[in-house]
Amino acid sequence: MRETQRICSFCIMDDSNPAIEFDASGQCNCCRDALTRKSHEWWPGSEGDLRMQRLVAMLKQEGKNKPYDAMVGLSGGIDSAFLAHLAGRKHGLRLLAVHIDGGWNSEPAVHNIERLVRKLDLDLHTYVVEWQEMRDLQVSFLKASVLNQDIPQDHAFFSTLYRTAAKFDIRHFLSGVNFASESVVPPGFGYPSIDGTHARAIQRRFGSMTLATYPFMSFPEYIWMTRVRKQLTIHRPLNYFDYDKEKAQEELRREYGWRDYGSKHSESRFTKFYQDIYLPAKFHFDKRRLHLSSLIVAGQLTRDDALAEISKPIILERDARRETRFVAKKLGLTEQQLQSYILAPPVPHTDYPNGMMLHKVLMQSRRLVRKLVPTRRHVTAKSANVD
Repeated sequence: MRETQRICSFCIMDDSNPAIEFDASGQCNCCRDALTRKSHEWWPGSEGDLRMQRLVAMLKQEGKNKPYDAMVGLSGGIDSAFLAHLAGRKHGLRLLAVHIDGGWNSEPAVHNIERLVRKLDLDLHTYVVEWQEMRDLQVSFLKASVLNQDIPQDHAFFSTLYRTAAKFDIRHFLSGVNFASESVVPPGFGYPSIDGTHARAIQRRFGSMTLATYPFMSFPEYIWMTRVRKQLTIHRPLNYFDYDKEKAQEELRREYGWRDYGSKHSESRFTKFYQDIYLPAKFHFDKRRLHLSSLIVAGQLTRDDALAEISKPIILERDARRETRFVAKKLGLTEQQLQSYILAPPVPHTDYPNGMMLHKVLMQSRRLVRKLVPTRRHVTAKSANVD
């Protein structure tokens, strides 16, 4: 990525990412795509109310004679916390809360999870990733010099999520992902965290130990669970109303004594380092642009206010030094070693072995099978006609 030269005329995405393009009016492809998807992914009015009512009714019907209606992840962040509040308190769903502890929880995040679980009377299933393995994998990713440094944490979350669903026989997961604050994403940005083949390859190349317990998941296992067995259906209820993070945070503060942890996704100390320090220094990319531009698309923020916000430093220099020292010490690195990884030339994820080609083949095969082989429902219908 290169230095900023141009900013979108509608949102505040810029050309620091070469995948961002501008039309004749100066509008970028990112917000243009989000605006096109808006009416198909976000229903802040009566249609959203109806969709939510149908979802709740379906979950309660399917949850009969089971201990839980659905599963929800709790990171200590606003989105997942408000979702648990919405589904549990306002709609009476019986939820299993799942938390993946990768060793980077901020103190406010831990406080928030404890308050929510206690006041909502939720059962909490916590999976603790063995720290030495997590540490070694994260150092391997830093040595690999790739963009998505959150893969070690995120892959553990996704793989554990699906295996927990199987363990407790839960078929529905409520996700805090939402259009209002996450609609704007550059084409091809990042790299999918679910690619366990890629994570294993980087660990084999740069790691210092065998990861005996880390919850790797291969693409075939992922496809089997999600596309073939359809073991878990993911729902995004925050898209069914006018979700506003500021208002949500205020409600959480009143109801649960919610504590602010800083910028988006900073409930993880490592993610804060990744977004505030690693990405800007190595890729010249300010991830705040995605969030602020999404709020512009949602009509919750003006472009002028977003420009004023993005003009502020991502992080104060003294805070950056403190965070870098903390991350280096926790990873068992010197500050000089960590700085050398940050400043090393970027390497594309695709330079390392990965499962993307297999994923494409499996998905294409699945689509072909669906075209050629009638579904069970169709076979039953034909049999009924013959009879």
